[in-house]
Amino acid sequence: MRLRNWSRLASASLALAFGLVLAAQQPEAFKGQNPALPLIHVDNGPNSANAQAQHYVVLVSLDGFRWDYAKLYGATHLLALGKQGVWAPKGMFPSYPSLTFPNHFTIVTGLYPEHHGLVANGFYDETKQARYAIRDTQAVNDGTWYNGTPLWSLAESQGMRTASLFWVGSEAKIAGFRPTWYAQFDSKTEATDAVEQARIDNAVALLNLPQADRPHFITIYYSEPDHEGHEFGPNAAETKAAVLKMDGLVGKLKAALDATGLPIDLVIVSDHGMVKSQGGWINLDQFADLTGFEAVGPLLYGKTEEDRVRVYNQLKKASSQFVVYRRKNVPADLNYSQNPREGDPVVVATGPYAIRAHAPPADRPDTPPTAGMHGFDPHKLPEMKASFFAAGPDIVADKTVAPFENVNLYPWLAHMLGLNPPKTDGSLNVLAGTLRDGGAEGEK
Repeated sequence: MRLRNWSRLASASLALAFGLVLAAQQPEAFKGQNPALPLIHVDNGPNSANAQAQHYVVLVSLDGFRWDYAKLYGATHLLALGKQGVWAPKGMFPSYPSLTFPNHFTIVTGLYPEHHGLVANGFYDETKQARYAIRDTQAVNDGTWYNGTPLWSLAESQGMRTASLFWVGSEAKIAGFRPTWYAQFDSKTEATDAVEQARIDNAVALLNLPQADRPHFITIYYSEPDHEGHEFGPNAAETKAAVLKMDGLVGKLKAALDATGLPIDLVIVSDHGMVKSQGGWINLDQFADLTGFEAVGPLLYGKTEEDRVRVYNQLKKASSQFVVYRRKNVPADLNYSQNPREGDPVVVATGPYAIRAHAPPADRPDTPPTAGMHGFDPHKLPEMKASFFAAGPDIVADKTVAPFENVNLYPWLAHMLGLNPPKTDGSLNVLAGTLRDGGAEGEK
């Protein structure tokens, strides 16, 4: 979802004009923010005394930044951050499916996709009789699609102000709250140079607010190098350039945060990796009669048990490029068997293959699969593993961690913020050894 170079200047100009309008509506304390990324303000009240005593966490996601990109392409700022604090040299396991929306929401809820509800980038809900799609603004901004308590909602409910400079779910009211400050995502402008820099400028401006208003938890999302990985493949020169561009922004952000003099824990993650795709489209309707089925991508929704059994039997020995399960029998390590949104039967690719229920209608154009892909089982395809780097006053120095599941980030982040989290699919014990207090109870 990028504009070509010829249109970037025009898009940046539109964003600037739009920003000037919204900036005029901002509370007095935040006048002068970078108008390339205007923020919406929600009056959640001031920080509590307890919140003001806590440290700060800035959580950054680099979409599609595969676990080995930093060393492979010489991302010096990220590697230095890992040396200063902790990092996962063999990567972090995303949840299945290793897709953008499910994993970004897993990171901020500590729940597997089947529990927080975003089981794919697009899916069908039989109860709602409606589809969720990442480009459907109405659905994306409707909090009834989401389960769990995002970190910003947890913090806001406990008297701590937060901000989101893009993140999945941040524009919806979930668990009773939106972030005190948030930006509206626009795929046509978010990758422009002005808006990329604005995320850094806005984060610093927010941290310079008075203590009563200053957010202690800030999320920042960048959509690169995912786009280049898809279009050109993970080993392409264009992907390397995007990796180094993102690394440069991390360096700028780190320097800007350090200049505030505040006790800030900087956490850099990604949602998934990337692998070179193999072959053309695999259309499931070539192997099974999907009459009467709803379908979204490879997800199949049979209306009757008879239909589900029939299609399962037709697909179960149809190809070596996928395996098929009844939903209740999906292997436990995928954590993908409890939510009707996952469909039934469930088709799981055995390699980097592009699977869909149907090709487009004959009167609509079709395109081949992208050069790079993700969404696969990270325990079967290690290229799916994500990145993890972190450093700050609450984090031990010069430590590496073995691969861990990303559901464990939630209790770890909540602990650094001094929050009391609900029970989730993650455990603080997994990353407690990276904390200076060892994950012990009590104030820092």
